[in-house]
Amino acid sequence: MAKIIIKPVHIVIVAVIGAIFLPGYIKLIQLKVRNMRLESEIVRLEKENIKLYKEKKKLEEDINYVEKVARESMGVTKKGEIPIRIER
Repeated sequence: MAKIIIKPVHIVIVAVIGAIFLPGYIKLIQLKVRNMRLESEIVRLEKENIKLYKEKKKLEEDINYVEKVARESMGVTKKGEIPIRIER
């Protein structure tokens, strides 16, 4: 069986190659992780955008929904009604 001989020159060559390529490889991994996070954020924002678009359409087209939102968020009442606030 052939014996592998490791010379100091081989160690120096491997160290130099590692010193040259390792920082770039680490940066590549960091960028891939960041890219995955940003892609998931894009998906979340697209879903939220669709939800807000549907909400906008309902507010533009459904007067009953507008009344419901106004009553819940701003405490608007009809004439003769008495508002009751429930604190949580």
